[in-house]
Amino acid sequence: MDLIEKKEGESVDQSSLNNPIADKEAEERQARDLKAGLHPLKNKFVLWYTRRTPGVRTQTSYEDNIKQIVDFSTVEAFWICYCHLARVSSLPSPTDLHLFKEGIRPLWEDAANCNGGKWIIRFKKVVSGRFWEDLILALVGGQLDYGDDVCGAVLSVRFSEDILSVWNRNASDNQAVMSLRDAIKRHLKLPHSYVMEYKPHDASLRDNSSYRNTWLRG
Repeated sequence: MDLIEKKEGESVDQSSLNNPIADKEAEERQARDLKAGLHPLKNKFVLWYTRRTPGVRTQTSYEDNIKQIVDFSTVEAFWICYCHLARVSSLPSPTDLHLFKEGIRPLWEDAANCNGGKWIIRFKKVVSGRFWEDLILALVGGQLDYGDDVCGAVLSVRFSEDILSVWNRNASDNQAVMSLRDAIKRHLKLPHSYVMEYKPHDASLRDNSSYRNTWLRG
């Protein structure tokens, strides 16, 4: 299926974070955007799409199925991207959308993710679209606490429910993990009836599961 009508021309730079060359390029990009009258974001983001065969989950097939859709680095480019995206309610199951900072692949093994984990929230399908929108607005706008620790967000469309997750770099930093939880609750205005679960990526690698056997609830 066509998830987006038009792709921006910018390509994804897979260079590692904290790279002085990448930092300089980001500064130059922001300067060009400002000169053009655009509103640069703090980070450049890449949107990925995964459509998997139901019942099949191997790491090789998963990597092969991840497709880059578009990237953006300004407020204006984000809204062009978002307005052309298919609505959550129209996505087939199982499908995943991954919105990650440039240079971070939506894989447990990626250098930025391997020591981290994710907060997980399960939603009824009728409300998931609204919460996904609120989440990506907070992510793109740099509104989540410990923002440098945040890698990206994932929407997982499943048969009976939709699942949102927010990935962070360091699962052992309890203060950052819990502050991120509180920021997610605050920006999503999450009702008290919703339970959030946390799972380190190394645990996901061991049991080959994204959302089962979570370690922490809050």
